[in-house]
Amino acid sequence: MSKKISTYTEFWPYYLGEHTNLVCRRLHFSGTTFAVITLVLFLVTKSPIFIALSILGGYGAAWVGHFLFEKNKPATFQYPLWSFYSDIRMYLLWLSGGLEKELKLNGVG
Repeated sequence: MSKKISTYTEFWPYYLGEHTNLVCRRLHFSGTTFAVITLVLFLVTKSPIFIALSILGGYGAAWVGHFLFEKNKPATFQYPLWSFYSDIRMYLLWLSGGLEKELKLNGVG
């Protein structure tokens, strides 16, 4: 990316464009699901290992998708908060069945 993105409105289409590969998106979804499950386990057990597992599993799966399948650098490295929010947004769109429409709306895929 050559120019620094200054608004979330600009970032969202960029984020989606960094997730054109279906395997990468599936790794994101599985990583986010794992992160949610391990956070729930933390709330139930109060064991801090589940916090570490949540972070490692969530980001690890997504980063494997970027490096091996998407062949790009995760946006998290430059835009950590917007990327985190966008991952949750993309996940919820996927769960609700609205992701394909959103991808098309933003010229992805």
